[in-house]
Amino acid sequence: MTAIALTIAGSDSGGGAGIQADLKTFAALGVYGASAVTAITAQNTQGVSALHDVPPGIVAAQIDAVFADFAVGAVKIGMLSRRTTIEVVADALARHAARNVVLDPVMVASTGARLLAEDAVEALIALLVPRALVVTPNLPEAARLAGAAPACSEPEMEAQARTILARGARNVLIKGGHGTGAESVDLLVARDRVLRLAAPRIATTHTHGSGCTFSSALAARLAQGRDLAAAAREAKDYVTAAIAAADRLQVGHGRGPLHHFHAHDRADRRRPDAAQPDQAAGAEAARGHPDATRRNA
Repeated sequence: MTAIALTIAGSDSGGGAGIQADLKTFAALGVYGASAVTAITAQNTQGVSALHDVPPGIVAAQIDAVFADFAVGAVKIGMLSRRTTIEVVADALARHAARNVVLDPVMVASTGARLLAEDAVEALIALLVPRALVVTPNLPEAARLAGAAPACSEPEMEAQARTILARGARNVLIKGGHGTGAESVDLLVARDRVLRLAAPRIATTHTHGSGCTFSSALAARLAQGRDLAAAAREAKDYVTAAIAAADRLQVGHGRGPLHHFHAHDRADRRRPDAAQPDQAAGAEAARGHPDATRRNA
């Protein structure tokens, strides 16, 4: 049976985060992606210039339409922006007995724009945190959910995860991408165990959508039947590779996106009949192709 995952999140017109990043991640990992759009942002690599909330009834209708026809194996929740949206999403998850729910509590864009109203945070904690299999905050989001300053060490990360567990979460995966040091360390914390996920910290500014990508990769692997620990390890490997390959893309003038299809790019480069990039560019130039001198990886 085809693995299917549903993303409930906002649209990023620049394609690097939100629904667009989620669907790219699902596709890259071999999962069929469905979506319910909660908000529309006017956004690029340099910032968010406008935001329009989708009416709650339309959000609910999208979710109902997907569950009415598809065997959804996992749900990734991203940007919800306001309390009324959180309420209809919580109701829909209960109505359809959604399983393998990954809650990414998106609060602020990587460019600094606020994406969740302050009065919606408590609704998120009360209505969605207990329904999720795993909550995946970054360091600032974990601090807000735990009512503390951002963690500066792994013991502090674990302590904040346990505070979030006490507020109703079943599992908490705190992402350490906003931290410092040679390693980027994430902690998956349950009541009876802690799983440390570490990778070398990559020196790049092209990390737009990394949180969305991690949580959607986690949902994709859960939809494919992995247990939570295995899904978390594979999601960490995927997002690390996508960040490492990000500099191969030439997109925008700000914080660029990840390379979601990095594995496919490598496979194409290994094909014996594939033209080398400079050969392909030269061939296009010979034909007068308008983009011959400006190619994206």
